[in-house]
Amino acid sequence: MSFINYSTKELNCKIVYYGPGLCGKTTNLQYIYNKTDEKNKGKMISLATETERTLFFDFMPLKLGEIKGFKVRFHLYTVPGQVFYNASRKLILKGADGVVFVADSQVDRMDANMDSFENLRDNLQEHGYNLDKMPLALQYNKRDLADIVPVNELEKALNYRNIKSYEAIAIQGKGVFDTLKGIAKDVIKKIKG
Repeated sequence: MSFINYSTKELNCKIVYYGPGLCGKTTNLQYIYNKTDEKNKGKMISLATETERTLFFDFMPLKLGEIKGFKVRFHLYTVPGQVFYNASRKLILKGADGVVFVADSQVDRMDANMDSFENLRDNLQEHGYNLDKMPLALQYNKRDLADIVPVNELEKALNYRNIKSYEAIAIQGKGVFDTLKGIAKDVIKKIKG
């Protein structure tokens, strides 16, 4: 969970981008990194395989100004989406303040979305977190592709909490910062209590 350093007046929060393989988690972080001023970001670390799939995680520190005299820093992580990296996903979720679930809008990826969402719930429970109470943003990515699931069907399948969701084309940057702003706002709101 969030870490407050009173001596340096810093508030550090962890946001994890979660979702099935190739849904666009890393693309979200790459876009944020490329569009963020140098003075407000740290180095982005990506561990990818030869085929550009995320092997372990992507990580990017991001400064988002000050709240009541405290510097706010968000640490953005992605998890590997492939099924066989569950131990890595579970480890990366530990200490998360909020989650962005990136769903792939393509019809043939709907089962993978549902499996990944249930995997998210299970992995959070193992850390003692409750998905129903954690800040969560839903991003419906790849809205520019053919043969996609209508948003209302994605909402029925994934948005049981009736939270704000975001349509996105992460590779073009559409919806990327809206999603980040939404989850950051929810995380800060929860920390303020």
